[in-house]
Amino acid sequence: MAKAYLQGVEISATQFLDIWHHYDNDGNGYIEGKELQNFIKELQQARKQAGLELTEAMKVFVEKYGQNADAQIGMVELVQILPTDENFLLFFRQQLKSCAEFMQAWRRYDADHSGYIEADELKSFLRDLLQKAKKSYDDKKLEEYTQTTLKMFDSNNDGKLCLAEMARLLPDQENFLLKFQNVKMPAKEFNNIFELYDQDGNGYMDENELDALLKDLCEKNQKVLDINNIATYKNAIMALSDGGKLYRTELALVLCADEN
Repeated sequence: MAKAYLQGVEISATQFLDIWHHYDNDGNGYIEGKELQNFIKELQQARKQAGLELTEAMKVFVEKYGQNADAQIGMVELVQILPTDENFLLFFRQQLKSCAEFMQAWRRYDADHSGYIEADELKSFLRDLLQKAKKSYDDKKLEEYTQTTLKMFDSNNDGKLCLAEMARLLPDQENFLLKFQNVKMPAKEFNNIFELYDQDGNGYMDENELDALLKDLCEKNQKVLDINNIATYKNAIMALSDGGKLYRTELALVLCADEN
């Protein structure tokens, strides 16, 4: 069925999700290698069978990835080339263009500070996003968007989104959280680190204390983190803070591994 959807002039949010799952065979959050080559081949075939030319965006995509066996794309890259009229994922990118803006939105919509965006909070986020983009919708459509977003990004199927899951809405080049996935630490180690760098013991980190922590993390994880990007990392993480006070629970969203 996913192949048939590629012939459509417009693709609904639910159809987009079916296409994604069909080509992301291993469920790792990317279409890559042979998966990507199969997608490109079948996209070209489907458009031809439907009597449709490739769009300009599709042509650029095929030229960029068609001969690259090692390439991979995330969901956002797929969104940009498929004719998805109801594309709330693109609304997200248009409204939140940096990781710092994303973090600010997270803090605003995680209303109960649970560390998760739950279904009702996600619905509020999408409602505001659609209104900001001046897109019409009804309650049924909003519910579809909410459930589709959960299905897209809720990797452990717990009915809510953690920070790392929702960050997949960001393009890879903006998404430093992908890099921090590789330096997360167990809760005990994280608590020890927090207390070490909270030098005055007041229960939160300020910008200078966070800066010292990030410098040491970059030195320790040079293959993953770029010390030249410390300012970007710091600005984004401090967007989670309460008036410049970065408490343990906020920093844990970025650095503490989920041990559940």
